[in-house]
Amino acid sequence: MRKLEVLSRIADAGLVAVIRTESAKQAVSIAEACAEGGVAALEITFTVPGADRVIAELARRCSPQILIGAGTVLDPETARIAILSGAQFVVSPALNPQTARLANRYQVPYLPGAGTIREIVEAMECGAEIIKVFPGETLGPAFVKAVKGPLPQAPLMPAGGVSLENAHAWIQAGCVALGVGGNLTACAKTGDYRSITASARRFIEIIQQARAS
Repeated sequence: MRKLEVLSRIADAGLVAVIRTESAKQAVSIAEACAEGGVAALEITFTVPGADRVIAELARRCSPQILIGAGTVLDPETARIAILSGAQFVVSPALNPQTARLANRYQVPYLPGAGTIREIVEAMECGAEIIKVFPGETLGPAFVKAVKGPLPQAPLMPAGGVSLENAHAWIQAGCVALGVGGNLTACAKTGDYRSITASARRFIEIIQQARAS
C-alpha cells in the first residue's frame, strides 16, 4: 500500500487503536474487537511479547481492510523488523532521526512523539507527516490549540489520556486523528471485548461529530 494512501486512511478515519498488552493472544483478541467496531488502524506496541509475530499475524488476517502499525519503536533496527513483519506505519514516543530516515527509505509513514514546539518542528523537518502529541494526558487539547497558532500546518495526533470525554476537544483543537489506548482497550483485562467494540464505535461517532461542527 502506498504511503499517501496509508496516511489518508488514518486521517480520514481519525482513530488509531493502540494495543499494549501482556500477551500476544490478548492483542489479537483486542484487534479483532476494534476491527468489528470500525477502527481503520491498529498500533501494536513493541512492549507486547512477540510484537513482530502479532503484527505479521494481524497483517495476514486483516490487511488491506485494516492498517497494521508498530508502536513504541525506539530505533531503526526495530522499525525494520516491524516493516518486514508487515507494519504499514511506525510510531515512536520521541523522534529518532535514524528511524525517520529508514522509514522514508521504504516509504512507510513515521509518526514520532513530540511534546514541545521545537520537537514538533524537528519532526516535520525529518519528514513526519503526522506527529504524535505525547504525553497527551499532560499536554491536553489546549497545547494543540496553542501550537496551531504559529504552526497551522502541523499535523498532530494525541496519544495518552485520550478518552470519550475529551475526544471532541482534541479534534476541535485541530488534531488530524486520535491515538487511543487504555481508554479503549482496558476491558480486555476482564474479557469484555464487546465493550471495546462499542467504545470504538462511539469514538468514531464523536470524531465525526467534532469534525462536522
